[in-house]
Amino acid sequence: MLRILTEGDESAQPPILIAHGLFGSARNWGVIAKRLSDTRRVITVDMRNHGESDWTDSHSYPDLAEDLAEVIAAHGGQADVLGHSMGGKAAMALSLLYSSAVRRLIVADIAPVAYGHTQQHLIDAMRAIDLSRVETRGDADRQLAAHVEAAGVRAFLLQSLDVKAKKWRLNLDVLERFMPEILGWPELSGAFEGPALFLSGAASDYVKPEHRPAIKALFPGAKFAKIPGAGHWLHADRPREFEAAIRAFFGAGAVGTA
Repeated sequence: MLRILTEGDESAQPPILIAHGLFGSARNWGVIAKRLSDTRRVITVDMRNHGESDWTDSHSYPDLAEDLAEVIAAHGGQADVLGHSMGGKAAMALSLLYSSAVRRLIVADIAPVAYGHTQQHLIDAMRAIDLSRVETRGDADRQLAAHVEAAGVRAFLLQSLDVKAKKWRLNLDVLERFMPEILGWPELSGAFEGPALFLSGAASDYVKPEHRPAIKALFPGAKFAKIPGAGHWLHADRPREFEAAIRAFFGAGAVGTA
């Protein structure tokens, strides 16, 4: 079962469902969810093996899609869905496997393709911390700095550290085992015929021109947009522009919004 956070008027249907990326959580999206909730019901989730959601032995995209479909079923049966990175792939799988659950889809800075990089080094870095010597987040940051140079990346990872309990809110063993699947893309048939926006950071190389045929094959109605000055973490780099793009594409609220 996924842990969910909700904001806004429950009668404002369909809700917006937000799926975070690898090593993230619903809390990462709290500010954007709060702002969008002025006109919409917004649901953010901790994906399985993340945050306060259940840990499982599997982390495939069909699994993640099923999790999201269950959340939508419990909140009216249809949602506008926004997914970033890993969450974007889960959102794409959701729209292909449970198309009636998705009214409109925004995929943030990811494509339905396999990527050649890995995030294993971040798992190794988190494992390298001696949690028995951590009393404050600063203690953890100083240890993590020996393995991760970028302060922003460290701050992001440390949001998933429960300092008091001295444990990570991430199922590192399963995420490591499923890293090839997380970086890959499953063979899914069919297409999502609804409106889909592939929103990228202009400074990111995650969605390339050569990915467009694969996107169009699965999402024939796909539109493409870039946010100037944003990288892969486009919602953190340019939050106001990101929010404006969401509002423009999802509309103000009710079913039937063009």
